[in-house]
Amino acid sequence: MMSLGGIASLDYVVVLCSKMEETRAFYENVMGFPVVEDVENWVSFRVGATLLTLRPRGGFPVCDDGPRPAGSAAVQLAFRVPLQAVDRCHEELVAKGVPILREPTDLPKWRHRTLFFRDPEDNVVEIYAEF
Repeated sequence: MMSLGGIASLDYVVVLCSKMEETRAFYENVMGFPVVEDVENWVSFRVGATLLTLRPRGGFPVCDDGPRPAGSAAVQLAFRVPLQAVDRCHEELVAKGVPILREPTDLPKWRHRTLFFRDPEDNVVEIYAEF
């Protein structure tokens, strides 16, 4: 019989949105993630084996999400890519007008090359590669 310690995968992440349409456009048009489900107040994108889902912040049958302080992140999303892709992703984001928090940087301690920016909800988004 499986217990909590036996959980081995993350199936989906739900990002709570105050700017649902703007955030949807960001993940669909800027990040290029394919939409796999699109119903009222719920849109899911396929990112490898995981779904990245957006829903409006506020009342939900399980709880009320409450307000989020302006300018604060609710989550950091990290997307792993091949090493040579980090700089290409940076170029694409700059060309699309996305403000960059930190340009591609090597972090030898972590053996990562990282790039940081924000989505329209002010969440921190990281694109990284292992080296």
